Amino acid sequence: MRLRALLETDALGLRLLGGEDELDRSVRGVMTTDLRDPSRYLSGGELVLTGLAWRRDASDSEPFVRILAGAGVTGLAAGEAELGDIPDDLVEACARHRLPLFAVHETVAFATITEHVVRQVSGERAGDLAAVVDRHRRLMTSGPAGGGPEVVLDLLGSDLDLRAWVLSPTGRQVAGAGGTPLPGPVGATLAGHHLAAVRTGRRAPHRAVVGGTTYSLFPIRNTGRGALPASRDVRESVLSDWLLAVEADAGDWPAARLDLLQGVTQLIAVERDRRDAARTVRRRLAQEVLELVQTGAPPTEIAARLRVAAPVLLPGLGTAPHWQVVVARVEWGGADDPAPGAADTVAGGPVAQALLEEILVDPAVAGPDSTDRIAVAHTGEEAVALVPLPAVAAPVRDDAPEAGAADELVALHADALLDTVREPLSAGLADDGRLTLGVSAPVHSPEGLRGALEEARHARRVAAAREGRVCAAGHHELASHVLLLPFVPDDVRRAFTARLLDPLRDYDRRHRAELIPTLEAFLDCDGSWTRCASRLHLHVNTLRYRVGRIEQLTGRDLSRLEDKLDFFLALRMS
Repeated sequence: MRLRALLETDALGLRLLGGEDELDRSVRGVMTTDLRDPSRYLSGGELVLTGLAWRRDASDSEPFVRILAGAGVTGLAAGEAELGDIPDDLVEACARHRLPLFAVHETVAFATITEHVVRQVSGERAGDLAAVVDRHRRLMTSGPAGGGPEVVLDLLGSDLDLRAWVLSPTGRQVAGAGGTPLPGPVGATLAGHHLAAVRTGRRAPHRAVVGGTTYSLFPIRNTGRGALPASRDVRESVLSDWLLAVEADAGDWPAARLDLLQGVTQLIAVERDRRDAARTVRRRLAQEVLELVQTGAPPTEIAARLRVAAPVLLPGLGTAPHWQVVVARVEWGGADDPAPGAADTVAGGPVAQALLEEILVDPAVAGPDSTDRIAVAHTGEEAVALVPLPAVAAPVRDDAPEAGAADELVALHADALLDTVREPLSAGLADDGRLTLGVSAPVHSPEGLRGALEEARHARRVAAAREGRVCAAGHHELASHVLLLPFVPDDVRRAFTARLLDPLRDYDRRHRAELIPTLEAFLDCDGSWTRCASRLHLHVNTLRYRVGRIEQLTGRDLSRLEDKLDFFLALRMS
């Protein structure tokens, strides 16, 4: 189809701002983005839709338009909802690069334009396949009654003879066609292939062979208006995007069929946006409870908030359940710190939040709605999950047949959480990322939540001290110090902390050297020079000088685990 045809379609609400001489350009597809550099996702011929969230000031327009023009984009349509009138600097940049520019009225959804382009392009290139896309669109937009992604996949099977599955980044099956499930190990392997390909910047679709069967993997990117803020770094989205796995080799497909599958992924992305909105309430509840716990709110106030949360997370539950706390952290730069400042531009908190929501999905419940018992907040670089634990009736045993046996809790276990996700997540984390996770013991009252939060955080630290890209630790591994600290006599505490910390405190008083804050940050960063220097806004050499001074004053070696643990305990007891 031609750009001119879009301009002549009144329902799309497009207004031409420049490029009248270029309206006979062909449109091969459509992409919605607010990335500052979307080149890795462009193949040429697209109409690019943007809400202008990438624009901070006038200087941003020129590089953005230059990237689009270099990628062979057909035209640019900018939404007026964000800034009102389209900025003059964007109009001028498009004129310089001969890129047609349209304004999209704030009342017109990008999804409307996307669906129109998908239908028209498919009709021109694939003939009878356009009817398939149109049926997909109608079923997807009809809400839950239409069957969601499952119906789209069924139509791919019946109309195009393609078996396909929608998978989460860990390989969990979100939707499948015809009731034929994809075996769990196969899904995990495919997800690993996909994440590894995305991290290396390979262009989709990605080809993978598992068990002698060839699959083509298409990313389902959440880049619509309802998506999270756009990322400049693939690491901020690679661990949260869905993928479409098709049992076929797309390397032999004509362009028309590839375009059709791209359109299908866009339709599924719209459905995902709808389903993700359901997490908003649970995230808000988790954030409210976390803030109350961290600020030391009275137990009665926390209990009241939990009573509100329980019906949302466990519908039909008559009484407040037990709870567990899970803490996760995603850090980029890795244990070996490959480059100073490598993690500076990647926000770990939202990534950890999305990952924790996925990891905590009940594996016995299939489909995208199985997250209804997960409430995850994030604070800083850390994600915190509040997980309710429903009690199940204890089994009746032959040696104890009497009724009235106590109910049992189905508690989370740290190692079990990672059993099925370690392989794909390790591929997505590649050589520069780490996921560490800690799990608390169950608690039955609001008074126990603060201790559970600290317990989960300490367990995560234990996991961080281990080798590997994906590590977890549970509360049972903390007995060595956390459970013993309250019982250490006060005189022993004072002597222990004075021997280690008093030389540093005296030096700080005389020289204002901030050795104590430096020591706390260094331990909190698990001994990572780069992350610690970044947190303290210091040059790495300055940090090395301070740590050297700490070692000189105390006679300890912060490269030794034993000395790190002694300093950690001393800070905890001081």
